[in-house]
Amino acid sequence: MNDIVERINKLKKEKNAIILAHSYQNIEIDLVADYVGDSLYLSRKAKDTNADIIVFAGVYFMAQTAKIISPEKKVLLPDINAGCLMADMINLHQTVDFKNQYPGLPVVCYINSTAEVKAECDICCTSSNAVEIVKSLNSKRVLFVPDANLGKWVESRLDSVEVITYNGNCPVHHNVTVSDIMHARKKYPDAKILIHPECKPEVSVLGDYVGSTSGIINYVKKSNEKRFVIVTEKGVAERLERDYPDKEFIIIKDNMLCDSMKLTTLEEILYALERERHEITLDDSVRELSSNCIERMLRVSK
Repeated sequence: MNDIVERINKLKKEKNAIILAHSYQNIEIDLVADYVGDSLYLSRKAKDTNADIIVFAGVYFMAQTAKIISPEKKVLLPDINAGCLMADMINLHQTVDFKNQYPGLPVVCYINSTAEVKAECDICCTSSNAVEIVKSLNSKRVLFVPDANLGKWVESRLDSVEVITYNGNCPVHHNVTVSDIMHARKKYPDAKILIHPECKPEVSVLGDYVGSTSGIINYVKKSNEKRFVIVTEKGVAERLERDYPDKEFIIIKDNMLCDSMKLTTLEEILYALERERHEITLDDSVRELSSNCIERMLRVSK
């Protein structure tokens, strides 16, 4: 492994490349990543970098987002099969059909979606800033695609705003049940339960804290508590265990695993850099429209 890490770091310098890695990635990816975080954090890094090449250790929509924000840069996805089940639940035509059912309403698009879907929406959001983004629209009714759970959680956080949701979800988070949380409460009564808002609303309401990947990590960082139940993808718990060895972390279920996020390996990152393979490209009109959607989000959420 050390040899691969050295070769990757050498190529990064030679090619003026950076590696962006999502917190759900295999933890060894952190050995070569320049930045590790959630979608909002990585979006900002993609926008601000002076690198010529961005290698995105994540899934397809994330690499697309980097290309949308930085069209002049070469964006590489090490494993071209790394997709997102939520993003696959909605396409361009389904977005248009959903909008046509509610003409004139602003459309918020979760970042977990393709460039084509983003191009049809007014503004993008992540789980970090979804409440802020919906609130910024000053509208009593808002359309939200594609994550129904996140959309309804946002609605619960705002007074007098109806969030009309498309029926999509993240299967990893959606499969967490009220029984899972109640069982954890009984088994670990002294633990704080930290929940990602992609979970069902009836699950999220039972958490001591509900927030994005970065929000959960920051909660642990600032907390004096010593035991936490983590209700999100396993990669977050693994990084918390590494970074806070004096604290205990219990993953809510053994199957909190995004298979697509685990496809990327150090070997694939090395191959991507060596051969500059799996470059992300976009149609100019799609890129321009989807860029408007993302740039509006970045202006609102500083």
